[in-house]
Amino acid sequence: MHKHQLGTYNSVYFSVIVPMYNEEENVAQMAAEISQTLQGQIESYEIVLVNDGSTDGTLEAAQRVEENDEHVRVVSYKHNGGRGKALRTGFGHVQGELIATIDADLSYSPETLLDFVRVLEDDSEVDLVLASPYMPGGRTEGVPPLRLAVSRWGNVILSASMPERIHTITCIVRGYRREVLESMTLESNGKEIHLEILSKALAMGYRVKEIPAVLRSRQKGQSKFRFRITALSHLLFTFFEKPILLFGLAGALFLLLGLAVGGYLIWLWQHQALNPNRPFMTLMVLLIVTGTQALSFGFLATQLMHLKREMYKIQGQNMKIYHKGKETD
Repeated sequence: MHKHQLGTYNSVYFSVIVPMYNEEENVAQMAAEISQTLQGQIESYEIVLVNDGSTDGTLEAAQRVEENDEHVRVVSYKHNGGRGKALRTGFGHVQGELIATIDADLSYSPETLLDFVRVLEDDSEVDLVLASPYMPGGRTEGVPPLRLAVSRWGNVILSASMPERIHTITCIVRGYRREVLESMTLESNGKEIHLEILSKALAMGYRVKEIPAVLRSRQKGQSKFRFRITALSHLLFTFFEKPILLFGLAGALFLLLGLAVGGYLIWLWQHQALNPNRPFMTLMVLLIVTGTQALSFGFLATQLMHLKREMYKIQGQNMKIYHKGKETD
C-alpha cells in the first residue's frame, strides 16, 4: 500500500484539501465559495484540489480555477483510487500549519472551515476538530431519508468501537493540527480512511472535539455513496477495532444456547423422558465449548488491540522526532 508523507512546511498558515471525483458541475462554485470565505479572514491559505481520476471534465474545470486564483493548486492522477488515496495525496502536498478537509459537493458550508481555525486557535489542547450534524446543535437539511438513516445508525455502531463517545465518525469535514497527520502512517484508499485517522489519533492521545454543523443534500452532480461497500467496510472496521463485539456476542449466544439445551436435558431427566440415543448431550457440550472459545478469542483479540494502540503511540513519537529533525536540517 502507498503511504503518505506531508508536504514540506512553508509560509502557508491554513491548507484546505478537497478530494474530487466527477465533480465538474461543482468545482468552480465550490472553489469560489471557499476562497471568498477565507479571504480577509485567513492571512495565508491554500486550496488544494485533488482530482481522483475523474472521467468527466473535473480536471479541466479545476485547472481553469487554478489559473484565476493564486490560492488554488490542482493535484491530479489518472485512475480513480478512492477518497482515502485522494486525501493521502492531498496530505502529501499541503504546506499549512493547520489543515482541513471538506467535500466538493458543498454539502457543508465553507464557514465550517473558519470554525475549525477558531477552535484550534482558541484551545491549544484540541488537536482534531470534527464537523458533526448528529450532535446536539447540529442538523441535516434535505438529505434523503434512507441515506440519513443509514448514516445515523452507521455512526452509532461505529461509535461503539471508539474509546470515547463521538457522534459523527464518517464525515470528511475536519480540521487538523499538522503534527496530528505528521505522526501517522495512513494506508486506507477508501472512505474508511476517516475511521483510520480517528482511531489512530485517539490511540495516540490526541484530543478530539466535535462542533455542530449543518449537512445539506447535494445540489449538483451524482452522489458517490455506495451503501453495500460502505456498510461492509464500516462493519469490518468496527469488529476489527473492538473484536469483543463480534466474538463476545457470538460466544454469549452459543453459551446461552448450550445452557438452554442443558436446562432442557435436566427437564427431560426429571420427567424420566431422557433418551440417551438423542444427540442433545453432544449438542450442549459443543455449544458451551464453542461459546467459551469465542469469548476467549474476544478477550485475546482485545489485548492485541491494546498492544496495537501502544504501537501507534510509539510510531507517532518516532514520526514527530523525524519531522522535527527535518525542520532543523
